[in-house]
Amino acid sequence: MVIVMAPDATQRDLDEVVGLVTTAGGEAFVSRGVNRTIVGLVGDLDQFEALNLRGMAGVLDVVRISVPYKLVSRENHPARSTVRVGGVPIGPDSVTLIAGPCAVETPEQTLAAAQMAKAAGATLLRGGAYKPRTSPYAFQGLGEAGLRILADVRAETGLPIVTEVVDAHDVELVASYADMLQVGTRNMQNFALLQAVGAAGRPVMLKRGMTATIEEWLMAAEYVAQRGNLDIVLCERGIRTFEKATRNTLDVSAVPVAQRLSHLPVIIDPSHSGGRRDLVLPLTRAAIAVGADGVIIDVHPQPEKALCDGPQALVDGDLTELARVMRTFPEAMGRALTLGPDLAGEAPALVG
Repeated sequence: MVIVMAPDATQRDLDEVVGLVTTAGGEAFVSRGVNRTIVGLVGDLDQFEALNLRGMAGVLDVVRISVPYKLVSRENHPARSTVRVGGVPIGPDSVTLIAGPCAVETPEQTLAAAQMAKAAGATLLRGGAYKPRTSPYAFQGLGEAGLRILADVRAETGLPIVTEVVDAHDVELVASYADMLQVGTRNMQNFALLQAVGAAGRPVMLKRGMTATIEEWLMAAEYVAQRGNLDIVLCERGIRTFEKATRNTLDVSAVPVAQRLSHLPVIIDPSHSGGRRDLVLPLTRAAIAVGADGVIIDVHPQPEKALCDGPQALVDGDLTELARVMRTFPEAMGRALTLGPDLAGEAPALVG
């Protein structure tokens, strides 16, 4: 951390800053320039931040040099990481398609959606058994019954499960069924939940909060990592802006920024960002072009009857193009589509 003193700061101002830092157990190194005096601090940065240094007389600015998210930072882990979910990799060497229904409704609907997803090249199955909804009257998910349906579909299709957990008390139960635990946008700063999923022994997908900065997103990941779990995948799912034409505004710049700051894989959710079926494929192309390590997409056999987010779910007619995108766009970016253990050497089918 560096303190920049104001040009009119007095020697007394400087002495008081140095004295406060020293009393707090830190070291202060004063560097005098022609126009400015800089004080470099060594010690506990969290303790320094509690000192209210910016409010002291003669202080112009306080600049943090090292990042506060140590475990997920590339400063301490320069090589980008690959996270494996049920044997399926998500990382810099390929592009992974995760797809399935937004919500588990029935065994038939979930199996049909999983088969649609697999035909398009998906190697991981998404599906919500617990659904945090804005309205208390909206469908909240089937709970453990939904988890059992997902487990049955996994047994039939071979697709590992990615599913959301919304309460710290449910983590153990959801982890007993799921291959990957998802923390949604509304829970990105639910710190008790982050700590619980960090200790659950399962890979974690952490969606960016709809009003969160990238640093806040990475700090949330740090909560998971602090519990000994570095198998974290970051998911950009759109942020809330003044724009009404889309459900959220997809921040594609978040992908290269997060990849520069963190070693964790970064994927994009084009379904929840656009919120409309006609936007999903264009945003998928954008995600792959900007360097995302994967995409997570909603599909549904009958979206007009869906209990959750039907307008954004892809249907059979969209899957031919999705398969083509997943077959060609990663290759154009010098990468390959992630293939499951039973699909090695195969390209996604052109369905329809």
